[in-house]
Amino acid sequence: MPTVLRGGPYRLYFYSHDWTREPPHVHIDRDELSAKFWLSPVGLARNLGFSANELRRIERLVSAHQSELLERWYAEY
Repeated sequence: MPTVLRGGPYRLYFYSHDWTREPPHVHIDRDELSAKFWLSPVGLARNLGFSANELRRIERLVSAHQSELLERWYAEY
């Protein structure tokens, strides 16, 4: 699970097997909380514990780095 970005307390990463089953997306963890965001368009796919306020912060982070994350997705897979 290569980390592709760290933003504040968040670790953004890909699972190596995901590219064969789903559109581009990124997993985000902080402590024991986890979420998954689609990359194109940016949107929440799954949330495990983050508050709505924190999800908005994460969405802004993903949106700010969308191009970079998509480049990494296609470079990795």
